[in-house]
Order: sequence, then structure tokens, then C-alpha cells
Amino acid sequence: MQEKGIIARNGKAFNYGGHALTMHNVADNLLWRDFSTDRPNQKWVTDITYVWVDKQWLYLATVMDLFSRKIIGWSLDTNMTEQLITRAMQMAIDARGVSLGMIVHSDRGSQYRSNGYVGFLERHNIARSMSRKGNCWGNTVMESFYAKNYQSIDAARSGIFGYIEVFYNRKRRYSANDGVSAVEFEAKAAVAA
Repeated sequence: MQEKGIIARNGKAFNYGGHALTMHNVADNLLWRDFSTDRPNQKWVTDITYVWVDKQWLYLATVMDLFSRKIIGWSLDTNMTEQLITRAMQMAIDARGVSLGMIVHSDRGSQYRSNGYVGFLERHNIARSMSRKGNCWGNTVMESFYAKNYQSIDAARSGIFGYIEVFYNRKRRYSANDGVSAVEFEAKAAVAA
């Protein structure tokens, strides 16, 4: 903003309060920042990340299994829509199936409160959980997921695929996983079971 000489104006008349539409389809916070779990497919978290590409934003929706911190579903698009998050969730369901009592946690973004997405989760018997209003810590695991600039949409698609499927899931080590990658943690858990 400073480089472009843009100044933010505080519209004192604007009230960002408990507007009725912002409360539509809000789910209770079932996690309360308890990101621990003792098995896969018990608690998933999801969020949308903005990725700057050339002169526009791309939107990356991801779904993470809290058991291993593995990204199990993702979708990239030029629009931040209900379809974006539904595609990411469908990828996760296709990869993992749905467990009895499973919870999916998100922020209160309009996409996560949309009738279509809510219905999609209900049809799959997945319980919804949402962070409290204005609480940036309620979805901490996903909030810090990804940030990088790309020069083209093709480069972004390729780079994000490599980041998620190669580095993030297979190489990145997590203290929550006893210092091993998500894939290695899940493999060890499967052998132990």
C-alpha cells in the first residue's frame, strides 16, 4: 500500500458486528484448539490460502488430518468458492473415506458456511467445527500452511503439487510426529496397529 500511495480509511460508520448473515450456518467449536488425536480420520482441519501469481491471486484449499499433519486433500483455483473447498474435501474423502464421529474444523469463512458445503458434509456424516469469531488461534495448524509467489498459473500448479505431495507430506519433519514426516508417521502407526 505504501509503495502505491494507498491509504486505508477507517469508515467509522461501518459496523463489523454480529450481522445476521455472518452467523448463518456457524458450527460450534468442537476442537477448542485440541489438535491432538490418537488415530487417523478423527479430526481434520481445512483452510484457504491465498497464493500470489503474476498479477492475480490463486486460492488453495487444503484439508489436513491432524493425526499425522498430512495434507490429504487440496484444490487450487482462480476463484475462492464453495466448489474450491468441496473439491479439496472430496479429494480427502476419496483418499481416506469417512470415519464414524469424524470432525472437520475450519474458520467461519462464507465458503465453509455455504448451504452446499454444509449439505455436502451432512451427506457424508461429517461433524462440522468452527473457530470462534475473530479467533486466529482456533485453526492455527492450517493458518501457517503455505506462502510463496509464482510467475504463472502453470508454475503455481506444479510448484504447489510438489510442495504438498513431495516435501510437505514426505520430507517435512514434525515435532508432533516425533520428528518424522507425515507419511513415515502414518506408516509406523499402521505397523504398530
